[in-house]
Amino acid sequence: MKKILVILLVAFILIQFFRIDKNNPAPTPQMDFLQIKNTPENIATLMKNGCYDCHSNESKYPWYSNVQPLAWFLKNHIDEGRKELNFSTFAVYSKKKQAHKLDEASEMLEKNAMPLDSYVIGHPEAKFTDAEKAELIHYFKTMAQETRLMNDLPTEVEKSEFKIQ
Repeated sequence: MKKILVILLVAFILIQFFRIDKNNPAPTPQMDFLQIKNTPENIATLMKNGCYDCHSNESKYPWYSNVQPLAWFLKNHIDEGRKELNFSTFAVYSKKKQAHKLDEASEMLEKNAMPLDSYVIGHPEAKFTDAEKAELIHYFKTMAQETRLMNDLPTEVEKSEFKIQ
């Protein structure tokens, strides 16, 4: 038993030398969701508190990001979150994909799937009240609808211009 504990302790110490990359990509405000959608301050605060650590290039790494294997778990969540939806590069998505991502975001909030429980434990500011969650869901749905309308508008204008000529 003592031998096993020593081996586990040595393994734990050794894995501390395998650090995660904590560098965030350079900010690009002209591509950021909050900027391009002119997001109201109250919604922006909710998003920064509950979404941006994993779904943007503005991740903040807490103290436990220095402890393996917790850091690997954290980095995996950030990488997966950015892959699924990155608010920092939102402008690069097509309008159709933007609307779809906003629909998915509102759906994840409605199902209480986001923010993750494991995230909320260490970040109490990310635990939304029912009113805050409803406000965020409404905002995402509204932005998705506006994005769809903006996407459809040029097509309709082009059609009407074609008929006039």
